[in-house]
Amino acid sequence: MTSRHQRPLGRRRLLFALGGAAVAVPVAATVAPYALAGTPAGGDATAAAGSLPLTIVNGSGSFDNANVHLYIVGNQDGKQVRLTPEGTLAPVALSDNGSDGFTDYAISLSGGETRLSLPYMSGRIYVALGEKLKFKAVADGNGNAALQYPAGWVESDPNYPVLHDCAEFTYNAAGMFCNTTMVDMFSVPMSIRLTGTKDQTTGRLKAGGRAAAFAAVREAEAFARLVVDDTRIIAPGHGLDAGLFSKDYFAPYIDEVWSTYTGRDLTVTTNAGKFTGRVRGDRFTFDGPAQVSFGKPSTRDVLFCDGNLAAPNDGTTGPVAAVLGAGFNRSTLLSHPEQPTTDPATFYGTDLTNHYAGAMHTATEDGKAYGFAFDDVADFASYIQDTAPTGITLTITPFEG
Repeated sequence: MTSRHQRPLGRRRLLFALGGAAVAVPVAATVAPYALAGTPAGGDATAAAGSLPLTIVNGSGSFDNANVHLYIVGNQDGKQVRLTPEGTLAPVALSDNGSDGFTDYAISLSGGETRLSLPYMSGRIYVALGEKLKFKAVADGNGNAALQYPAGWVESDPNYPVLHDCAEFTYNAAGMFCNTTMVDMFSVPMSIRLTGTKDQTTGRLKAGGRAAAFAAVREAEAFARLVVDDTRIIAPGHGLDAGLFSKDYFAPYIDEVWSTYTGRDLTVTTNAGKFTGRVRGDRFTFDGPAQVSFGKPSTRDVLFCDGNLAAPNDGTTGPVAAVLGAGFNRSTLLSHPEQPTTDPATFYGTDLTNHYAGAMHTATEDGKAYGFAFDDVADFASYIQDTAPTGITLTITPFEG
């Protein structure tokens, strides 16, 4: 098994570094904390180390280039930065807020393809269609300038009415590590092409995939309220705080897993070896290369892959937690006592499953998506990497057809 949760630069760290705080901050936006991945020491915020060619292609078929607004924001050397249209990094500053109280970091698209130069940094590429996004520069807990990121799943967020989405990346001396993501929401269809030691593309939807995903989520009764018109689908975890999704949705499945594995073994194989577990008392305890145990998770824990399913980067507890979290979301734990399962035909096949994540995978050409944070288990995430990249292309793909 080559699940990426055991690789040194996993997407899950990027999720928590850049967007995970939104899980715990039910406010209009999120202050993005410092980055996961360090870049070489000694550089300043304007250094263009790396200088990887970045191409933006508007293939939406619904918005012309004048109505596409691009933002590249993130972290370098522990500082919040943003990419300028000239391809240099500028530090985020409180003085960047305009008279309306928000920054204007938008990069306009040129005619045809837009080419930029991406320096070493860790961050997100946001695309907003029709209207600009409102990023606010604020002081963080240490008095440093930081950005409040859009939280499109929060109705009071100033960016809630704006059609937008993002891709995530870490680019440093080790290479480029990037993904499209639906962990928080799905709105704008996008794909990433990464060239270097090989030519890779991920995230591209099937013809009609966006509409099919919206329809599939609407048809799943417990998930239907997560669809916001034709603007976005909110991930069910965020639906909990918005009152749009049942806090006990997974409870019957969780209870059955706990009951079943009181009397039989569940085996989990990771790069560290095989772990054999049973429910003992109120904890699911596994023996193997190390003993690890987990309290009974809640629906929130399953959807956010956190709480009792939190996955520390320790090589033992973390990988087992990730496999369990994937098994809950994909609803394969009861049918497959040997985990992880690698046949996607067995995923999301029960009535009680993460239909949101299932719809995301069904919509993509390669069957890969980031529908929840542990979707990298068994390599089913829309994630690609290259240790010697020569270029990256982000394409806004067709909304229809």
